[in-house]
Amino acid sequence: MKKILNTKSIFISLTLLGLISCISEKLELTKLNFEKDLIPEGIAIDGNSKKIYLNSLKSNKIVSSSLDGNNHKTFLETNKYNYLAGFGMTIKGDTLYALGNSLTADKNESILLLLQLSSGSLIDSYSIEDSSFHYLNDLAVSLNNEIFITDSESNKIYKIQRPSKTMEVYLDSEKIPNSNGITISNNDEYLYLASGNGICVVNRKSKKIINEPKENYSGIDGLKFYKNNLYGIVNGWRDKSKNGLFRFDLNKARTEILRSEKIVEFTNSFKTPTTFDIFDGNIYFVINTQMGNFDGNTNKILDLKKLESYKMMKIKAE
Repeated sequence: MKKILNTKSIFISLTLLGLISCISEKLELTKLNFEKDLIPEGIAIDGNSKKIYLNSLKSNKIVSSSLDGNNHKTFLETNKYNYLAGFGMTIKGDTLYALGNSLTADKNESILLLLQLSSGSLIDSYSIEDSSFHYLNDLAVSLNNEIFITDSESNKIYKIQRPSKTMEVYLDSEKIPNSNGITISNNDEYLYLASGNGICVVNRKSKKIINEPKENYSGIDGLKFYKNNLYGIVNGWRDKSKNGLFRFDLNKARTEILRSEKIVEFTNSFKTPTTFDIFDGNIYFVINTQMGNFDGNTNKILDLKKLESYKMMKIKAE
């Protein structure tokens, strides 16, 4: 009996070692050597230069480094070109698209900067002309240079058709409240919105919402379309067991979410992951943005002793 138990223990140990080995092959953690009080929200990867770009909620700037965390630099200085606290970012070609917002409601401003990656120079900037409260949160760029932007403080999605200077309301519907993450299918046919009602699928041309969103697919921050499925960082549930990095499987027509699968469980070392990017089949995101240690109203860190170095997770998109 004792011999049998020992054999079982050896088998279980080997199995666990195998699982740990598989997991370690599947993901990597990289230390990012930026200042600890950056408080990053947006992330974007330039596939040509193999650089990562992060923005800062606290310092209204954008920094960059190589994917291994080295060669860290300031790409956009604080408040340059009237940049505000950093939110969603994306890269297309040699252009970095960067959203920013003021963090206090009494001084509400939002801005979109288009920056040339090779030089850091300003290509264009956009702002909303009306006086209503808005929060431009995330964006997606189509194949023909339409820029779609979510507003997390309304039911609106904005659109810019480059090279136009106008930011117009593309969609305004109670069915898409407080949309956050946004992404677009690879053929530009559908937009996917991470709304308060769940993931909404919108026909880009007709502007019609063609699915019935489910509330259990809500609480999503960053959202990406990749290989006919959606990926999202879920961080909005009070029940933290519901949060994590998820894959949302689409039907063949890409019009319905069939099921979801949690790829990464957010443990205590995960401090409010927000957005992410996908490059070369891998998902990259900062696991410890430390937003819970930041007061946006006063622009101050709550406890300087709790600040830590940022860690970026790289994991295969399944």
